[in-house]
Amino acid sequence: MIPAFINRGLRILCLLILAASLTGCLYWLRAYQTYLQMNEFDRYFTVAVTDDFTLQFKEPILYNYDFISLSKLYPSDDTPISTGGRHWRYWFRKVDADKKPVTPEIKFYSDLLFNQDKRLMAWSFSSLFLQMAPPQFLEVSLRSIAGANIDKEKKQLKADTTLLDKISAELPKKSAVLAHLGEPLEIKDEPDQEIYIYHFLLDTPRVEAGYENNALNEVKLSFDKKNHELFNMAGNFAGLKVSIDYRTFLNLATP
Repeated sequence: MIPAFINRGLRILCLLILAASLTGCLYWLRAYQTYLQMNEFDRYFTVAVTDDFTLQFKEPILYNYDFISLSKLYPSDDTPISTGGRHWRYWFRKVDADKKPVTPEIKFYSDLLFNQDKRLMAWSFSSLFLQMAPPQFLEVSLRSIAGANIDKEKKQLKADTTLLDKISAELPKKSAVLAHLGEPLEIKDEPDQEIYIYHFLLDTPRVEAGYENNALNEVKLSFDKKNHELFNMAGNFAGLKVSIDYRTFLNLATP
């Protein structure tokens, strides 16, 4: 029998080799190292919720240029901060079928804060984004990344929710979501659900050739027809694919 610590070491080594082979780029290796930190979430991360949601990195690994390598997109705003680092802000504006901003304006942002060594130390999402991904569900979905399965072909993580403690929270109602996001671009009517589709265009000064489609972000919100609750959010935000089924995190015994 292989001792547990040796077995764990072999597993990590194999996964590191897998991560490095995804594209042959070092940023995937750094992304994988960050993924490993998720196994000890409270040791390496802190969550702060005010008007926005912020994930703080206690031992930063990712560099600012890793995000450019991943998405081929540049931030809307890039400003220096007093500690010598940089503050990147990505603005996403709701658009119509012709990719024109709607009136009145509806937008949300994602902030990246880098230290003087260009490493990511905080990642924030604004209050409008939290209408689609409520803070409690956003935090528990991040925690579920620990132990996630790696899909080498799609370069995606599939989280394992069975190991997490379930949360007691209310799912957002459709009326509340629509009050903030307005009417969708399209509605798909299915037997048990309605899927509201929104388009948000990233305000970016530069997109690398061949990756123009990355700037347009489609968000799908699934509402239960019976109780009108938002139970799933799926979107593509500047190259970052997100899909969260909120029901998998709920304590079903909660009334």
